[in-house]
Amino acid sequence: MAIKSTIYKIDLNIADMDRQYYAQHCLTLAKHPSETDERVMVRLIGFALYANEALIFGKGLSDDEEPDLWQKDLTGAIQLWMDVGLPTEKDIRKACGRSRQVVVVLYGGRIADMWWDANSKGLLKLNNLTVIKLPETQELARLAAKSINIACTIQDGEILVSNDAGSFTVAPVSLKLPSNY
Repeated sequence: MAIKSTIYKIDLNIADMDRQYYAQHCLTLAKHPSETDERVMVRLIGFALYANEALIFGKGLSDDEEPDLWQKDLTGAIQLWMDVGLPTEKDIRKACGRSRQVVVVLYGGRIADMWWDANSKGLLKLNNLTVIKLPETQELARLAAKSINIACTIQDGEILVSNDAGSFTVAPVSLKLPSNY
């Protein structure tokens, strides 16, 4: 018998002063049986960074043909494709061909650095790719619970993450920005 996904109910309040985006999102995330709490929370931070009403969580680990997050326009064309973790260069190239904008959110400290060193030469050539590294994501993992209330305040590229247990700052590092914007 297959292990079922764990369902997370998240009440996310976003105040993104960099983009002038302010919204409350009631989200339902399915945590794949092989997924860690840290990865779930990194997906949530990815959502907060690019949030809008059309951004949704994809099947991610459950389906190789879907990203962790994506946004489509009314015609079904993919506007944003976001992968979390360490995707293959081949998968990133494929996503860049299918989507207007692709974002890869790296986490994992030294392993993410080694992945970037091994893949950066080829990825730097992709015009519609953004690569962001999130340092210190272990603190995010401690917030994971089946029911969560979180506020993310984004200003000057930093994210203040807060909930009832306290707050801390996540400072994303942009390793590659798109060259077609």
